[in-house]
Amino acid sequence: MGYNTGKLGFRGLSAALSMALAMGAAAEECQEFVDNLLSQMTIDEKIGQLTLPAAGDISTGTSRKTFVDQQVADGKIGGILNIRGAEKIRSIQEVAVEKSRLHIPLLIGMDVIHGYRTGFPIPLAQSCTWDIPAIEEAAAIAAKEASACGISWTFSPMVDISRDPRWGRQAEGAGEDPYLGSEVARAMVRGFQGDLSKDTQVLACLKHFALYGAAEAGRDYNTVDMSRQQMYNVYFPPYKAAVEEGVGSVMSSFNIVDGLHATANPWLLTEVLRNQWSFDGFVVTDYASINEMSTHGLGSDYDNSIAALKAGTDMDMISEGFARNLKKGVENGDIPEALIDSAVSRILTAKYRLGLFQNPYKYNNTEREKTDLYLPEARKAAKDMAAKSFVLLKNENSLLPLKAEGKILLTGPLADSGANLPGTWAGDVLLDQTKSVLESMREYVGNKCEILYAKGSNICDDPHVEWGMTVGGREMRDSRSAQEMLNEALEKAQSADVIVACLGEGGEGSGEGSSRADLTLPDAQQRLLEALVATGKPIVLLNFSGRATVLSHEDEVLPAIMNVWFGGSEAADAITEVVFGDICPSGKLTVSMPRSVGQIPVYYNHLMTGRPKIPYDAPYRPYSSNYLDIPNSPLYPFGYGLSYTNFDYSDFEISDTELKDNGVITASINVKNTGNRDADEIVQLYIRDVIRSIAPPVMELKGFQRLSLKAGESRRVSFDITPEMLKFYNYDLEFVAEPGQFDIMIGGSSDKTLKQSFEYKQ
Repeated sequence: MGYNTGKLGFRGLSAALSMALAMGAAAEECQEFVDNLLSQMTIDEKIGQLTLPAAGDISTGTSRKTFVDQQVADGKIGGILNIRGAEKIRSIQEVAVEKSRLHIPLLIGMDVIHGYRTGFPIPLAQSCTWDIPAIEEAAAIAAKEASACGISWTFSPMVDISRDPRWGRQAEGAGEDPYLGSEVARAMVRGFQGDLSKDTQVLACLKHFALYGAAEAGRDYNTVDMSRQQMYNVYFPPYKAAVEEGVGSVMSSFNIVDGLHATANPWLLTEVLRNQWSFDGFVVTDYASINEMSTHGLGSDYDNSIAALKAGTDMDMISEGFARNLKKGVENGDIPEALIDSAVSRILTAKYRLGLFQNPYKYNNTEREKTDLYLPEARKAAKDMAAKSFVLLKNENSLLPLKAEGKILLTGPLADSGANLPGTWAGDVLLDQTKSVLESMREYVGNKCEILYAKGSNICDDPHVEWGMTVGGREMRDSRSAQEMLNEALEKAQSADVIVACLGEGGEGSGEGSSRADLTLPDAQQRLLEALVATGKPIVLLNFSGRATVLSHEDEVLPAIMNVWFGGSEAADAITEVVFGDICPSGKLTVSMPRSVGQIPVYYNHLMTGRPKIPYDAPYRPYSSNYLDIPNSPLYPFGYGLSYTNFDYSDFEISDTELKDNGVITASINVKNTGNRDADEIVQLYIRDVIRSIAPPVMELKGFQRLSLKAGESRRVSFDITPEMLKFYNYDLEFVAEPGQFDIMIGGSSDKTLKQSFEYKQ
């Protein structure tokens, strides 16, 4: 069945396509449709499909809209990013399908990273819930809201492994572990894409391919250099998992890999992504990355555009390098037109999968825009997830939860700043309507106790740095002197029974372009905290961050610390309910928190050195791999997190001490809530390959279960161990499991496990 769009026009095309879909159109029919359409396109129209500009201001009547409309009508644009609003987008889509020669609809893309109108916790915080169904639900809600506003394509999930918290974009990923990162990647793809025939699902975009999270010195956009064994065993798994889950598009990264820019790296984009992993979607560049290639010293604008297409890049975001150079490349004989055809075919296939040829106005339902945003059920899901993401790091003498009695001083620059709580990439969250911790706590306690408030300090002394952390309007810098603010806080502290200090980064203190060399509390906040400690009053630190930060001093001097990340539009109420004990904290770290920036990178699944420091907590040992001034271990390890209750692990058993090919060993353990509060626990399974052909990590996460246990309740938890779980990429990049001894470790944190051993025999 073929469709001649030039003769039928859009309405005839829609009817023909509807008939095909009703008959159960499959992949081959999609390909036939795309091939037929492609055969009618001029080379200029083809290149137009590979061009993705940003919208800018395209409100009705603006010169920018007139320009964009003309480009769309001429077939020079395949999609647009950073525009929102069902009616506004419909007006542009109408130009594409009614006025362009071939009536090809546009893709509309936007960075919907952790929610749209309903802001969910930043992705790093989401990963600390270890709640895969909740993460999938958050992506589905984000897709539902974004699609109601005309968006059909999101640049998410970001699955880059990050072992360096100086890199600000650690906030956007799932932390340092490839197994957990893979599970999160799969969940987000399912949540965003689901059933693409529905108008509540959108096309996902896996990013950043590849290795962006390993930027040298933790400096955004910097180069990457690593072995291929590390690529395949640590950094590639989450990308591969998303591809296996059916992600529709992939974004190339900004960085250099093996001396080539990722956007023009044929080994990455063709050999690995398409040939090894069978990815059948399309590849889009990151923002203007083709233009940036010349800054890396990699060639002219013409050469870089040609190289990107040859490598496997299909769509050029912002640079317009394809628009300037591909036609010339065909005329010069530097590329065959068939290469352009392949890229165009993948773009058209994506639009077909989304149902845009059948109904280009699928995402322009203005009624949905009125009814599907910020719904009570979405807000509840966001609040519940935020509460699950908080990680209780220290709780001496059970200071938390607080009782709503007496006087509580709430202080710090983030205490009365609701706009900062959603964090980076806040989507369409209405920041001026986001509740602050102060507002939430005062609502919660009512007349039961008094919540005193003093800001205490600005985020930092340097106004330029603070502006960068808050994007200007998110935090109005206090015009009072530092001493005036400090004096107010100290005066109110005198009458307070307990102090809750809301300290840390601003909402954009982490995220893209927000690398930091110093991960301790900013200067102004350090002075505030020291003065508060000197009062002798009990202090709870709520640490706001989008990355692992350094809290070594705070751990020494404070009785209670909870990392609350940036919890989204419902963060304030979630914080309040956890602080006052309505909800037990249950989050577990997915990044190791260092004792010092000098330890970085520090991560749990490291390789063993030939001169290890054993035992790990022993004093300095000459000529071993250790620091003179601090322990090797992180301050708070991967998988760590306290609760308002305690959990006991006992009776660890395995069903056999030998595992054979096609066999299974079941590892089971008893987990008991020994406290007097109902709570959740995250049971973690680690495996160590004791000896293998390339050096093994000391341990690797291979499974986890999130349990809800009532006070005093015990439950038997089991994990099945199969040969597939033992596989790794060897020196020759073969995916194998080698015979030998393996350790199984189960516990509530990577540093607190019980161990059993077995032998794998082939």
